[in-house]
Amino acid sequence: MPSKTWFITGTSRGFGREWAVAALERGDRVVGTARDASTLDDLAEQHGDAFLALPLDVTDRDAVFATVAQAHEHFGQLDIIVNNAGYGQFGMIEELSEAEAREQIETNVFGALWVTQAALPFLRAQGGGHFLQVSSIGGISAFPGIGMYHASKWALEGFSQALAQEVKDFGIHVTLIEPGGFSTDWGGSSARHAEEHEAYAAMHEASNQRRARGASAAGDPTASAAAVLKIVDADEPPLRCFFGKAPFGIAEADYESRLATWREWQPVAELAHG
Repeated sequence: MPSKTWFITGTSRGFGREWAVAALERGDRVVGTARDASTLDDLAEQHGDAFLALPLDVTDRDAVFATVAQAHEHFGQLDIIVNNAGYGQFGMIEELSEAEAREQIETNVFGALWVTQAALPFLRAQGGGHFLQVSSIGGISAFPGIGMYHASKWALEGFSQALAQEVKDFGIHVTLIEPGGFSTDWGGSSARHAEEHEAYAAMHEASNQRRARGASAAGDPTASAAAVLKIVDADEPPLRCFFGKAPFGIAEADYESRLATWREWQPVAELAHG
């Protein structure tokens, strides 16, 4: 299979790093970005000219466009764009500050949007390419304590589904990757936490216990690389793909509940139609 050129945001750790390593080890070329590009020095040392490390804050639109253009100029093409940069904002809806809410959307939604917009002209010109949008099971379902994170991923899901239809005729694919719990830093040092309100103390405790139970069954980010390679090598890659064992059951129960409610209230919907 011909080698591919990847552009990956959030490459310093987690999925971004594991997928960069997997791509490099099979002979592909990778542009890896991170706020602090020095975190990628080891990859540059190991893989030489096949790897280009660039500093990038995805919330800076001008910097995103300049960095994507630099990446394209360096390697001459871009085949796979991985929008992986993001973090989890913890906090009940009432607890969130304006700054916390805005910053979550700036990174998880606008960051992916700017990278997508910056890369599209290059992919259109070459007649193909593939966007991997790193969403979450939290992009189609929701749990207490991370409502703003859910909002960001639901937004990513929405614009990416529309994007897939808009770019299909250009030979460009879009895949939303929807992981369950994995042993990444998502809930660790990269996470942000709103100041807790005493009224939600019991709910916070329940949420912490749920996450602790999930951590014991978390997936291995290294293993996810094999799944990513299958997706990017597919002739007809999926619009959506869960990662991990748990997401399918969560989604199935959630959608069955939604359908049951919609059916029950359909007479009211028709009443509203007039």
